[in-house]
Amino acid sequence: MGQVEARLEKLGIKLGEVPAAVANYVPAKQVGKVVYTSGNDCRIDGVLMYTGKIGSDLTVEQGYEAARQVAVNLLAVLKQHLGELDRIKQVVKMLAFVNSADGFVEQPYVINGASDLLVSALGDKGKHARSAISANELPFNTPVEIELIVEVE
Repeated sequence: MGQVEARLEKLGIKLGEVPAAVANYVPAKQVGKVVYTSGNDCRIDGVLMYTGKIGSDLTVEQGYEAARQVAVNLLAVLKQHLGELDRIKQVVKMLAFVNSADGFVEQPYVINGASDLLVSALGDKGKHARSAISANELPFNTPVEIELIVEVE
């Protein structure tokens, strides 16, 4: 077990299996030393932990939890792709979408759930540039969808 997985274990996090793609794409694509992940949602064992819009159906706190779970799922994708999370040199960029009710403008606070988890798991390597964007709908009514760009060694 590498250092990153040891940190995750201390946080009480066990990486699950990466589900099969639901359409014509791959979970991760590597170009040179850069890995691009596909968008992930907040599934646990194949079931969305929450559904709906932040700001009407769900609270910011529930959105934060959903975003945190998305980061866990992204780490599972990276583990599957790389074989070892310690190969991550740095998280370069996070692109995050929040299924937002009309008038909801607190997307950054929701996406902090994912950002905080990445920094907890990866330390300074987890600090990243980020966009937190409102969406009026997301696939399967997930509250959050996130993709990462990661540099690897």
